[in-house]
Amino acid sequence: MQDRAAVITGASRGIGFVLAKTLAEEGYQLTISARRPDRLEAAAEKLREDGHTVTAVAVNMADESAVRTVIDHHREAYGRLDVLVNNAGVGIGASAAEHQTKHIDLQLQLNLRAIVFSYREAAQLLRAAGAEHGSALVVNLASMAGKSGQPWLSVYSATKAAVISYTESMNKEFSEDGVKSVALCPAFVDTDMTEFVRGEIPRDKMIRPEDLGLALRFLLHVSPACVVPEIMFQQPGGGQFGA
Repeated sequence: MQDRAAVITGASRGIGFVLAKTLAEEGYQLTISARRPDRLEAAAEKLREDGHTVTAVAVNMADESAVRTVIDHHREAYGRLDVLVNNAGVGIGASAAEHQTKHIDLQLQLNLRAIVFSYREAAQLLRAAGAEHGSALVVNLASMAGKSGQPWLSVYSATKAAVISYTESMNKEFSEDGVKSVALCPAFVDTDMTEFVRGEIPRDKMIRPEDLGLALRFLLHVSPACVVPEIMFQQPGGGQFGA
């Protein structure tokens, strides 16, 4: 796997960092991106200290040009793309009567538009990898909120439902070219992004970031004949956004 390479957005912490670490341990050369240069470089250094090859690109994925920048840097560094992880995202809670336009736009731009642009910019590289080994992979971070729309998180839920639908479309468009897409749909994951619910849901009842890392490891090793379109991660009993 030493000649394979991956891009992971939103990789400076939480789920994104765990997924980057998983790919590095599987032998992939990495391009990681995040908005804050200091956190991103700290994450890159942790990976490099373990002997992994990492390129870091600090950008705001809500901007269309940033998506192109990440893919261009990756192409220049490695010349190939076998796995693309669209992890960057944001959730901003509000009631329907209190939605702010800037918050609506940010969630649409980061959670959904950035994924659409990522496919567009990476399509040629992904198809080349798919033609070579039949198992190019795009991982899109969705949510159980995209499976069961939630009050207060209604815009977030809508963007994640759209991610699930878009992933299905991309499988119909790309899978015969050896490019598979999967939507990961977790309930609340124990990261700093879920601190706002810890008064109601204790940390030991949340999904672990490492659970998603294990799912990614599985996806890397299924045969070219196997497409896994989505994986849901719930509490025992179907809680946390269970339909």
